[in-house]
Amino acid sequence: MQNAQLNSASLNSLNQQSLSTLPADVDVPKYDRSQLTAGIVHIGVGGFHRAHQAMYVNELLKTPGSESWAICGVGLLEANRGLRDVLVKQDYLYTLTVRHPNGQIDHQVIGAMIDFLFAPENKQQVIDKLINPDTKIVSLTITEGGYNFNPATGEFDFTNPEIIHDMANLHDPITAFGYITAALMQRKANGMKPFTVQSCDNVQHNGDMTRKMLLAFVSKIDAELGQWIAENVAFPNAMVDRITPVTTKADIDYVANTLNINDEWPITCEAFTQWVIEDNFSDGRPAFDLAGAQFVADVTPFEKMKIRLLNAGHSVLGLLGSIHGFATIDEAVSDPLFATYLRKFMDDEVTPLIEQLPGIDLNQYKDTLIERFANPNIKDSLARICLESSAKLPKFIIASINENIALNRDTSLACLVIATWCLYSDKQVNQQGEALDINDQMAAQLHQFASQTEQDPLAFLQLTDLFGDLNNQAEFCKEYRKAIAELYAPNSDIKAIMQARLQAKS
Repeated sequence: MQNAQLNSASLNSLNQQSLSTLPADVDVPKYDRSQLTAGIVHIGVGGFHRAHQAMYVNELLKTPGSESWAICGVGLLEANRGLRDVLVKQDYLYTLTVRHPNGQIDHQVIGAMIDFLFAPENKQQVIDKLINPDTKIVSLTITEGGYNFNPATGEFDFTNPEIIHDMANLHDPITAFGYITAALMQRKANGMKPFTVQSCDNVQHNGDMTRKMLLAFVSKIDAELGQWIAENVAFPNAMVDRITPVTTKADIDYVANTLNINDEWPITCEAFTQWVIEDNFSDGRPAFDLAGAQFVADVTPFEKMKIRLLNAGHSVLGLLGSIHGFATIDEAVSDPLFATYLRKFMDDEVTPLIEQLPGIDLNQYKDTLIERFANPNIKDSLARICLESSAKLPKFIIASINENIALNRDTSLACLVIATWCLYSDKQVNQQGEALDINDQMAAQLHQFASQTEQDPLAFLQLTDLFGDLNNQAEFCKEYRKAIAELYAPNSDIKAIMQARLQAKS
């Protein structure tokens, strides 16, 4: 590590001028970045955006005639200051390290971003950029929690202090809703076409969700503007997929030692990537299909397949694996018991709920998922996978539980995951007594309800914002009580409990 740090300090920084010094096998932008304009303004420039949407834009920009679809990034949070500083220093370039399951590693330098606006320093500059007629799409990766909805009711949360502020101070916004509303209000007043609002988050019906939340917000401020947005602004739904771990010091050192360049914020991701988008845009769209994306009339069956299998599978391994003491997703799924449990969950409790899609072999899709999870070159931490579980599990797992209950089908494997989430939220340590890294906007509430479990085994399920009326489902509660009793027993062993569940299923 020390040698890598010394080497990094003596290397050229990644920027437009240093691209020519990179090894010949690195895919660098050959298009003229000085001729690009930002047709896309992206709010929430995290690792996933840079591995996914920005990669597709980078591929598209290789096609002549696509020069108007570059990206201007926007950071709304003070926490984005460091990223802004790095991107400016590097001419908005960064390295994408693509790691295949077989050990092959590809390197790209992504040139799709040509500007980055840091909202805390100049809010009006961001609003002006959104008003600019060059801006055809405003895209978002603001995480599930950023959409400000109640997970149980699906309705907009008007009690959020930042939302209360923005409703009274559109000239001084804090949230994405505030910025988008301020810009659309001005575009309407100027007689301009609206931009498309394109969610790139892993939220089911992400476009519909964005539309519903934005209209709820706007309609409280200006009903006429709300009507104009409802009639003129497109919110295409999309299914997004690419495993992208958080950048580590090891990733930075790897790029320095392998490519002889100092990239202060590279991104590492898996080779698999998928983007299925509804063909519904307000003012033109990029030809993302030329870059490998897929345009469809209705994304619903594709996203349900992905959310209920991939994302739910992540959560199954994340919670069960965290309690056992695993640190990464590949470590968990490489354990035969965990892999068997995951596949049985997918086969028995999810697949019967998924419709067959043209060109999709569900068994092959599930095989590919397990191969992706097991990729030893992608060290995706279980702590990251469990991040904001309260925003994820209602869509990923609880939705399948409710469907199965309605069909009088077994839910015992998913039930154990929910009971494990209770233990995880209550004790906040794994079965070796090591502290868990829990990061969830509802962490305090989760702990409050879970901590009452030893007095009332169903206490966690009383958190109806997440669980709805699961606490009134007799068969589910019977199975849940059993799981809680096993998990809270002295010297409890999660693997023994999982094994017993599998044996009962067979």
